[in-house]
Amino acid sequence: MANRIYAALLFLTPSFCLHAQPVPLLSAGSYGVLGGSTVTNTGPTTVIGDLGLSPGSAVTGFPPGSVTGTIHVTDGPAAQAQVDLTTAYGDAAGRTGAVTLTLGDIGGQTLTPGVYTTGSTPSLGITGPLTLDGQGNANAIFIFQIASTLTTASNSTVLLTNGAQAANVFWQVGTSATLGTGSIFNGTILGQSSITLTTGAILNGRALARTGAVTLDTNSISNPGTGGPPPPPPPPVPAPSSMLLLGAGLACTTLYMQRERLLQYLGFR
Repeated sequence: MANRIYAALLFLTPSFCLHAQPVPLLSAGSYGVLGGSTVTNTGPTTVIGDLGLSPGSAVTGFPPGSVTGTIHVTDGPAAQAQVDLTTAYGDAAGRTGAVTLTLGDIGGQTLTPGVYTTGSTPSLGITGPLTLDGQGNANAIFIFQIASTLTTASNSTVLLTNGAQAANVFWQVGTSATLGTGSIFNGTILGQSSITLTTGAILNGRALARTGAVTLDTNSISNPGTGGPPPPPPPPVPAPSSMLLLGAGLACTTLYMQRERLLQYLGFR
């Protein structure tokens, strides 16, 4: 009987509730940019977070580009970040219960939290504003499983509303990702091959490429950190004088109730 009840609850539970945890990035989470073969930049790109490369060895364009964190090139931390990126990529690709995207272009749509996968069209495009609606939940998770390429048009946008956070949006891309000129994009790109940000593209997230290059051109990349609201502050501890007053009040209330019961028992009430 217990197993039947559990099975019924499992059936009635939406897939996004069953997979409500973000993709674990581990050490790769500190990177704004992580490449496999090369990382190249043109212009005054800003990367908020670490920048890494492994197993390649060529990072060019910094300066004029700037990095607020640490640049790791073919060292231990970069190698570990690639290991953790591989784990994260597999985690995102393995999420089940996904909603199939019937259109190859999701620009102009509003999507709620969940796991989404490409259908008969393996590539995904965004040509207009895509809205991700967190439905008032700052921990809402969005995962996109893209079999082939991800391409955003020039000046396209991925908008976050009603509590949705860039730290909780993940794009698992089977081949390469390209963000169009002047586009604004939110979320972490987990690319199997290469990731290209064309001129002026803004990424509030991470560009993490497993085997290929990350190519930048006058971009702004901001590592969004971890998602979810900050923990609530601890409740205030009452001052000793307040606790004494509270104790005295409770004692007086107890004595009054006992007095009333005694008077009723003796017939005076």
